[in-house]
Amino acid sequence: MKKPQKEAVAITTPHVSGDEDIGEIRNIVGFHIRLAHGAVYRHFTETFAHLDLTQKQVSVLWLVSDHPGIAQTGLAQRMRMDRATTMAIVNRLEAKGYMTRRKSRSDARKQALNLTEAGRRGLATAKRAILEHEQWLKSRFTDKEVAKLIELLTRIHE
Repeated sequence: MKKPQKEAVAITTPHVSGDEDIGEIRNIVGFHIRLAHGAVYRHFTETFAHLDLTQKQVSVLWLVSDHPGIAQTGLAQRMRMDRATTMAIVNRLEAKGYMTRRKSRSDARKQALNLTEAGRRGLATAKRAILEHEQWLKSRFTDKEVAKLIELLTRIHE
């Protein structure tokens, strides 16, 4: 039996003059979230092209940096990802020399994750790119609007 093909993530294309007439769909919140996600993802990808890191990989590096010795299961919970996806990301980061796994001192069944020196340098570079990306994104809003936007988006995902 053939495995079903995974759906490819289609990133939206940039705005083109003349595509404003979208009819009734203009009132669909999910449609605007999709367009916003596409625009943010495009800019993120352009900003990170030189790093050879994905958004999820950067998030994992950042969380491990903030929580040295975190178990893979704790990482998966914080990232809201399944264990298999988390393991694949950790495997890739370990193969790049950015992360190590060692038996946890508190629970021998778990593996503690820590960044290597290369991982710390990679994260520092990624944080600079994130700052550039965040400045681009936040430049569209006032500080008050940014706080409100975060509050509103949090209602959706929590």
